[in-house]
Amino acid sequence: MTASSTRRTTAARSRLAAVGAIAVAGALLLTGCGDQTKDKDKDSGSASNSAPLADKLPQDIRGKGKIRVGSDIAYAPVEYKDSSGKVVGLDPDLAEALGKQLGVTFEFQDGTFDALLTGLRSDRYDIAMSAMTDSKNRQEGIDPDTGKHVGEGVDFVDYLTAGVSIYTRKGDTEGIKTWDDLCGKKLAVQRGTTSDDLAKQQAKKCPKGKKLSIEAFDDNQQAQTRLRSGGVDAVSADFPVAAYAVKTSGGGKDFELVGEQVEAAPYGIAVSKEETQLRDALQAAMNALIKNGEYQKILEKWGAQDGAVKESVINGGK
Repeated sequence: MTASSTRRTTAARSRLAAVGAIAVAGALLLTGCGDQTKDKDKDSGSASNSAPLADKLPQDIRGKGKIRVGSDIAYAPVEYKDSSGKVVGLDPDLAEALGKQLGVTFEFQDGTFDALLTGLRSDRYDIAMSAMTDSKNRQEGIDPDTGKHVGEGVDFVDYLTAGVSIYTRKGDTEGIKTWDDLCGKKLAVQRGTTSDDLAKQQAKKCPKGKKLSIEAFDDNQQAQTRLRSGGVDAVSADFPVAAYAVKTSGGGKDFELVGEQVEAAPYGIAVSKEETQLRDALQAAMNALIKNGEYQKILEKWGAQDGAVKESVINGGK
């Protein structure tokens, strides 16, 4: 979600369409091994039989049979908990499909977004998968505010392209159409995201007497609540999240999108730079999903097909 570039894109360059209706129908990940027929092997998660890329994983992860995923599970529709408490969304569906290729399960662990990379560096997670924008700053471990190194960078396995949007209360746009229109207004964002970075950059450009006030929250739901109550004039978030909020909050009566998407950039799965074998295994599995059509089906399920990539690359963010 944090991008180092200040380049803004137009709607024609945005990648994601409005988010479709939610359908929760995940298939179980099976990891059992044994003497089974070929047909049964096709439906199991057996590393030795039905998981074609299992041998690409590091031995320690194959032994554990799982990949620990750090994620901010409050970012619908990319990842969130449904009414039963199950973790669902675009990322969990992709992770499940990756698991079938690799013969492991992906275990999502909830965390605040701006602490995910710290958790990855401290070995709390094996990967971070949370609508995270692949950027040079993150690759190199640089704080975008100070330009200084704050820790070891990470590698990204890119898998989607998304832009950033602004939304307001429905029928009360305060004349906001562009980021320049936010000068003199109050904006809510999720801490540590691209929207947070862009807001800080915009605040520096605002003329004297028209200060942009920024309120940063741990998750986007808190930002939405602040907007709904009238505490701020607008919220900025990744387009799929903004579009989902507009579509679903109050039955579509609470919010509306304003202006165009900006900062189209790749989402990536973050991996420690030391874990090159895990990184390459994830890339191979993602490309296998792209090739066999499963990737496209998952994106279509969540209305994200316009953000599809033709190939997963390493560190494609600028």
